[in-house]
Amino acid sequence: MFGYSIETIYLTILIVIGCCTILYLFFADFADVSIDGLPFLDPAVILSFITFTSAAGYIFERFSGFTSLIILIIAFIIACLLTALLYYFLLVPLRTAEVSLAYTDESLEGQAGKVIVPVPLDGFGEIVIESANGIISKRAASFHHVEIPYDTKVLIIEMRNGTAMVAVYEKEEFQF
Repeated sequence: MFGYSIETIYLTILIVIGCCTILYLFFADFADVSIDGLPFLDPAVILSFITFTSAAGYIFERFSGFTSLIILIIAFIIACLLTALLYYFLLVPLRTAEVSLAYTDESLEGQAGKVIVPVPLDGFGEIVIESANGIISKRAASFHHVEIPYDTKVLIIEMRNGTAMVAVYEKEEFQF
């Protein structure tokens, strides 16, 4: 075809699409043009399909005695299967996974923390909150206008303008 062997064409396509895939990895946020509901228009799916087709085509051309048309059909079938597996078992779970470590002030209300800078009567101290996202440090003020010493366990009552309004955490233990 075009004066080149079909093996050379498959290998050239494989190399070019491989380079495009690497570029897509770096610039995926800019190139995110996938349309919801149409997964076959996703660039990751298209690039993987072409990569699998050219790789299977090259391998079969190189190591089998089938005709080029049969090899192209087999390569399409293999690419469809591998792309479907890649899409459903890798791309879909990755896109639905929670990737944000962000939190809102409202999500901190009701959580317990520990004082790391004492909270004065009418001033600000600092607390740390351990959560699934890691350790969060916040400015704190006393909700009941009392002093709260270092290393005291506190409960965040509410958040006001980025400041945690805290009260001493008194965990009741029941005895039977």
